[in-house]
Amino acid sequence: MRASIIGLATICGLTAGAAFLWPAGATEQPGQILPWRDAAVVAQGAAIYEAQCAACHGAELEGQPDWQVRRANGRLPAPPHDPTGHTWHHPDAQLIDITTRGTAAIVGGGYQSDMIGYGDILTEAEIIAVLSYIKSTWPPEVIAIHDEINARSVLR
Repeated sequence: MRASIIGLATICGLTAGAAFLWPAGATEQPGQILPWRDAAVVAQGAAIYEAQCAACHGAELEGQPDWQVRRANGRLPAPPHDPTGHTWHHPDAQLIDITTRGTAAIVGGGYQSDMIGYGDILTEAEIIAVLSYIKSTWPPEVIAIHDEINARSVLR
């Protein structure tokens, strides 16, 4: 009996410690940072997306026309963030980095892009909210693939 009580106390202590160390909004999926199921975060992200992102990426996340064809200046138009684009091909951490620092900073080598870094404009929580909103619009099969991409990114 005493061993059971000690065991239960140990489990409770470990659970409380894990809850303390586990970031707010974190998910169970390895590599997954975006709390896309959190309605409050998604609503905040939708509002920020409308104010900061929709002008280029489209009100319906549809991107700019011919987004895969370089313009005369050599830059690509803004891609869609809906399932027809490639946003979901990247793990959460990379999406946060691209949004924070901008595409040119990530690609390097003199690459030019109209996608600026938003790290001086939005907080990390706001960037995560926007990306959570975007993910929340994807169909279940795309979310499942994206979750696998996140899991694989942790194994690297």
